[in-house]
Amino acid sequence: MKRLPDIIGSVAATLALIGSCAALFCIPGPRTLVADAQATFRAEVVETDDSGIATHGLVEFGTQRLKVRRPDGTVAEAANELRAQMELDKKFAVGDTALVVDSGIEPLVARDHWRLGWAVFFFALFSVALVAFAGWTGAKALFSFAFSCLAVWKLMIPLALSGWSASMVAFLTVAFLTAAIMFLVAGWTRKCLVAFTGAMLGVFASLALSHVMARLMHVNGATMPFAQQLLYSGYQSLDLRDIFIGAAILASSGAVMDLAMDVAAGMTEVVRHNPDLKFRPLLASGFRMGRAVVGTMTTTLLLAYSGGYLTLLMVFAAQGTKPVDFLNSTLVSAELVKTLVGSLGLILVAPFTAFAGALLLTKERRVSRPES
Repeated sequence: MKRLPDIIGSVAATLALIGSCAALFCIPGPRTLVADAQATFRAEVVETDDSGIATHGLVEFGTQRLKVRRPDGTVAEAANELRAQMELDKKFAVGDTALVVDSGIEPLVARDHWRLGWAVFFFALFSVALVAFAGWTGAKALFSFAFSCLAVWKLMIPLALSGWSASMVAFLTVAFLTAAIMFLVAGWTRKCLVAFTGAMLGVFASLALSHVMARLMHVNGATMPFAQQLLYSGYQSLDLRDIFIGAAILASSGAVMDLAMDVAAGMTEVVRHNPDLKFRPLLASGFRMGRAVVGTMTTTLLLAYSGGYLTLLMVFAAQGTKPVDFLNSTLVSAELVKTLVGSLGLILVAPFTAFAGALLLTKERRVSRPES
């Protein structure tokens, strides 16, 4: 059973996390070059006309004419433009719900399918399942999830757009998130201090390695989706390579945090059961824990990155492209840099955390518990 101070500390940490989310929410969003004054609303598609659509091979282009029912019940004309881009084009059928843009000029524009309803439903399902399984810890994890989303959208992206180094902003954002998640969710303990120290050393090492590898492998960052569109949106001065490095750091930070906490928690339990353990034996235990976990974590990163480019790999296989050719391609090289940077960061975070744990958990004999 938890002690009253532990309960009070947990509640205070949760309230601090909620307050941080509220503070981030009140921060203005990214600076926009053009104000979007167009009104958007949901509308039911009641009639479709595909006569203006032509098919060329596997793609379609032209205009799909729609009649949609506004929220007030009135029916209006709308247009859906298809540009022969399968990744962006969409078609509507009677009964679909569309996100419609009203710019004050007829016809209305059917921008996309309305998906927020199902997104909210599945997020609610995820939240209920998390809280049902993990209880109060799951509730705190939900707030940390919201906090992470707000930190990226309200801090990292606006600072990167305003001209700050995207890689350094990503590093500071990861440090900010790691501290908030570890200390506010898991508590102000030596275990969390060990995990935070190891994680930050691993992320910093990944940051340095990514700068070196991206330059040596001539990765310019333009392989990221919509990178060129971002430059033509009025941000020509942005460094795409630096943004690519920041994205790589951000993508691998979750696995780094997990590994650091796993090693720190294991070492804390070792000290709990053997309080007289010295520096060297505890360090060796930390290394063994890290070796047991790092193999699966690096494979997790590899599968995550390769899954995002599965169709590209299938194209290379279908065309009979030789490995020496596609491994030298810009797209695959960029993914190799991401995978290797994340994997090297994971390999380094394990010994960093083990060393920090051996140093902090055995530094003099303390009256308090190792995890307090």
